[in-house]
Amino acid sequence: MEQPYAGDVTDVPGIRVGHWTDSVGRTGCTVVLLPDAGAVTSVDVRGAAPGTRETDLLDPANTVPVAHAIVLTGGSAFGLAAADGVMRRLAERGIGLAAGPALVPIVPAAVLFDLGYGDVSAHPTADSGYAAIVAAEQGAPCGTGPVGAGAGATVGKLFGDATATGLGTAMLRLPGGAAVGALVAVNAVGDVVAEDGSVLAGADTVSRLLTEGMPAPPIPGSNTTLAVVATDVPMTKPQARRLAVVAHDALARAIRPVHTSYDGDTVFATSTGLYVGGPVDPLVVETAAVEVLAAAIRRAATP
Repeated sequence: MEQPYAGDVTDVPGIRVGHWTDSVGRTGCTVVLLPDAGAVTSVDVRGAAPGTRETDLLDPANTVPVAHAIVLTGGSAFGLAAADGVMRRLAERGIGLAAGPALVPIVPAAVLFDLGYGDVSAHPTADSGYAAIVAAEQGAPCGTGPVGAGAGATVGKLFGDATATGLGTAMLRLPGGAAVGALVAVNAVGDVVAEDGSVLAGADTVSRLLTEGMPAPPIPGSNTTLAVVATDVPMTKPQARRLAVVAHDALARAIRPVHTSYDGDTVFATSTGLYVGGPVDPLVVETAAVEVLAAAIRRAATP
């Protein structure tokens, strides 16, 4: 039976989260604010229709060592502008990667498609991102529901009846005190399912696809689950990449179907490195990440 991992991704030391929400336009953005010195961060993109910014920097083969914030946003490609506001705020605070005479904040971002769920012309802007990072600086819990990047999130849209979901979060404390947490905005073409396979939110999509066949296909890229898994266990960039790869197993456990031609599923993994209690094997962190992310997905569907 699934453990309902209590807690919030902001219980991971060094992780702060803030949101900007347009409750009328049904869109928003969420900023995961990392320690001022940055945090080792990588990413794994599995969906066939992603919308991202600066994710190439997170490849372990590339030289940028850390990120300073991560942006999850609605508004499709328009919403990537939210990262500009996050960069502006970090620059005001003198935070960034030294690049000659300049400090350049590293702010990877990913978008989901919520255009048309509320106001088709509504989408986060640079000012929205700025407001979200200022909110993150306050140190409040992330919370769940239709806020931030989850404000316009829905599932089960393939057969015409979208079910509203939102943002979910969960956290697990490991033996010795290290923490692993997750934050997710669930906007999938599929359904959110419980551990026993029963549908928590959606339209019984798998069964209907296999008995009724494919209806009119959705707009490519109009469905995406965006997630961040975070830990205070020190990790290298290749280890963070592997953490992001393994964490996608949570999507396969809690969303069906997933990683489709119509989704842009993206998982970021970040390590603040603040845990000083001794070595923790990466397998323990990876296993915990799958558990907390699966719990966060289900929490997004049942806030």
